[in-house]
Amino acid sequence: QVQLVESGGDSVQSGGSLRLSCAASGFSVDYYAVGWFRQAAAKEGEGIGCFRGFDGSTFFENSVKGRFTISRDAVKNVVYLQMDNLKPEDTSIYYCTTNHLRGCGVVSDTVQYAYRGLGTQVTVSP
Repeated sequence: QVQLVESGGDSVQSGGSLRLSCAASGFSVDYYAVGWFRQAAAKEGEGIGCFRGFDGSTFFENSVKGRFTISRDAVKNVVYLQMDNLKPEDTSIYYCTTNHLRGCGVVSDTVQYAYRGLGTQVTVSP
């Protein structure tokens, strides 16, 4: 059974950093793709990144490119979203997702993936 659990959300000041974790079970992050999307209050979900497990490639939406990175710990079966130089507009609930497929496709599609966790709140103050 595929399950995803996010953690690491917090309140930080603008310019700060956070690392979110996505603990996966029921599949291997060494083989399948894991995406990240976020949803701010009263807004639609925004796909922000994807990690392609089988070769370690990462893909990002333009608004976070150069500030966010994705990595994994294959032993723990965890995918991390490192967020640096955070801005107030990054304030959202962050979700990790998977379609239980190897490829990432278009980053924006991560919002539509079949499996997601409950999310973790990130708040960035000016």
